[in-house]
Amino acid sequence: MTFDKGSLILVDYTAKVKDSEEVFDTTLEEDAKKYSIHEQNVKYQPKLVSIGEVSYPVLKGLDEALAKTAVGDKLTVEVTPDKGFGERDSGKVRMIPIRKLGEDAEKVSVGDTIEVDNKRGIIRFIGSGRVQIDYNHKYAGKTILFDVNVLKSLDSANDKVDGILKNRLPVEDSKISFDLKDKEVSITIPEEILRADGLQIMKHFIQLDIFKFVPTLEKVNFVETHVNKQTQEKKPETKEKAPEQKAA
Repeated sequence: MTFDKGSLILVDYTAKVKDSEEVFDTTLEEDAKKYSIHEQNVKYQPKLVSIGEVSYPVLKGLDEALAKTAVGDKLTVEVTPDKGFGERDSGKVRMIPIRKLGEDAEKVSVGDTIEVDNKRGIIRFIGSGRVQIDYNHKYAGKTILFDVNVLKSLDSANDKVDGILKNRLPVEDSKISFDLKDKEVSITIPEEILRADGLQIMKHFIQLDIFKFVPTLEKVNFVETHVNKQTQEKKPETKEKAPEQKAA
């Protein structure tokens, strides 16, 4: 069995550079700790992939390999630069006056990633009042190896909505709740992100994804419950009734 274009699947993977064996990305928290790339604020979970689509993309070489797999497959996928992070382009390595970095000029060092003219690059050289910035992707020209485990195909409407919410909402999975009935889904927004920056953008992409991958649905409702905590704090405490004494 292979996956059709637009299929939603869940995969675990660990990625490394072939020639140096540098592990730089993983969905597994255990591997992140093992290879010293663990980040405290990252939500480690299976990767949601939409085969052949841009909604939940992976590198082209990995996408093409996953399309030929089935649930339960475990494999190593080799992704060459032309289907990965691209070939190195010498035209993307530029020398600029260090004064262009402004206040950051005295803070940067070789290997730092900085943003100049709305483009992110890596500092390769500093000297003589100039700085060399490499705008190629860090892994351009590198062949990447992915150790992949194909976990699940999201086929039902319930599984698709669940997968989309786990991917889009930055909360623990246990705090994700929704009610799917007929052609309508009601999604409860967790209290901890009610005032989060970018919540409206999250909701926008959630509804776009749901309508795209579950076209039978006609409505997406977002349920927000705001509790007046000051009122709760002012509730009077109930006094315990003193026990009755027996007559002597």
